Amino acid sequence: MKKTKKTVFMGLMIAYSLILYIIESMLPSLYFIAPGAKLGLSNIISLTLLYTGGFSMALTVLVIRIVLSSIFVGGFSAFLYSICGGFLSIVMMFIAKSAGAKYFSEVGVSVVGAVSFNIGQLCAAALMIHNASIFVYLPVMIYVSIGTGILVGFTAQFIRRRFLSGALKLD
Repeated sequence: MKKTKKTVFMGLMIAYSLILYIIESMLPSLYFIAPGAKLGLSNIISLTLLYTGGFSMALTVLVIRIVLSSIFVGGFSAFLYSICGGFLSIVMMFIAKSAGAKYFSEVGVSVVGAVSFNIGQLCAAALMIHNASIFVYLPVMIYVSIGTGILVGFTAQFIRRRFLSGALKLD
């Protein structure tokens, strides 16, 4: 029963993550703040999973969401940007979370993930255009990442505390 519960939970998290990604793709862009800036709503699920299900579950759901969202909404370039940003983000969030609450709160872990996601995307862009000058855009992206990371962090924290506390024992 435990394995079935975990599989169903992961399926729901993939679905929630995809829904948030698709909703965000329908929202007006944040070009008035920075070209290409997005809220990163699906990262709410990644952060929630990192705290409730662990690194492997968060990574699995992230990769499946990126593949499916690239098929439904994006394309190959969306896949490349998302996989580079997503992988770096989840690894850096795991490292920050592993450092402990003494150094990073859940919101702080989210900000680390948001900044890392944008660094990963800029690395992918630099490789695609064969030009590292794209990193001149990094300070703007870090500024935006701090705001979106705070929003995602507080939202994930709220979800985890209000809806998931004590309800799931997946490990």
